Amino acid sequence: MTSTQLEVKNLHVGFKSKKGFTTILNGVDFAVRKGETLCIVGESGCGKSLTSLSIMGLLPKTGQISAGQILFNGQDLSKKNMKEMSKIRGKEISMIFQEPMTSLNPVQTVGKQIEEVVKIHQKIGKREAREKAIEMLRLVGIPAPEKRIDNYPHEMSGGMRQRVMIAMALTCNPKLLIADEPTTALDVTIQAQILELMNRLKTELDMSIMMITHDLGVVSEVADTVLVMYAGKVVEYSDVKTLFTNPKHPYTQGLIESIPKLNEEQDELPIIKGSVPNPEDMPKGCRFSTRCNYAVPSCFEKMPELVGDEKHQVSCWKYTDQWEKMVKQGGAADHVSRRETAATAAPTGS
Repeated sequence: MTSTQLEVKNLHVGFKSKKGFTTILNGVDFAVRKGETLCIVGESGCGKSLTSLSIMGLLPKTGQISAGQILFNGQDLSKKNMKEMSKIRGKEISMIFQEPMTSLNPVQTVGKQIEEVVKIHQKIGKREAREKAIEMLRLVGIPAPEKRIDNYPHEMSGGMRQRVMIAMALTCNPKLLIADEPTTALDVTIQAQILELMNRLKTELDMSIMMITHDLGVVSEVADTVLVMYAGKVVEYSDVKTLFTNPKHPYTQGLIESIPKLNEEQDELPIIKGSVPNPEDMPKGCRFSTRCNYAVPSCFEKMPELVGDEKHQVSCWKYTDQWEKMVKQGGAADHVSRRETAATAAPTGS
């Protein structure tokens, strides 16, 4: 059995404000095994990026891990201070951020920015650092790296800038690469090239990847395992093949149904009505209950736990032995009314 690289246990993360402490991530559990790609999927505001920032120790000042563990090769990262995390970031765990144009320093050459990472973690001289930067640019497929190393970010295309971000992240040969929407701003051709590059480098450098995305097409291309999040909770966790052939959670089903089908004529794409609930006003029970076509009254009152086996887990009352009893308790007209009221009160999408 493949050993675990990263394990997140019962992670709770929130933000302090004048109103008090608001929990955003509520009991998140998952693992990334060595050599695999885990994709985290969900709408904007579901907690995907917050999960990655928590792992990297990059929460803003008002953010706080209130409970849980983040175990990386046996070390609990949630207990590390900033100085200890600075030795891990970039060396053992690296991250590619969403938008390379805003992530790269516009007044420094791309070479200087890659060299800085090398100097911090490998304690080598200026000449060796430059040679390493050229080597990394060549590795990620940038032509004429000896010349490109002296380019500024604005002198490169979006695809080239993203390759620079990947080169910077992989300079110290990390064991885990976190990629936050790495292909969002790229056209489909460049997107395919970047995904192919990341897959190749994962094998060549013997690392694991945790990718954050809302694009199920990307998930089907690169994922080994998929974590579906909704409103700060894990709602489904499965290997990629099972998720696409047998999605269980109504939210996952809705996401897959909304993908355009080339072999079907459709006047309108299916949508999931409503929007992600406000973190300060979360439903008492299942967080998806106000948008779910299957919800019964008990769904609004009780939060379901993850059920299933190691290969496929889902957080939905439909898959528990209590479901038949919950349905028999009645109140269908009442629960439909509440769901439709919530859906019409909120805009579609997120």
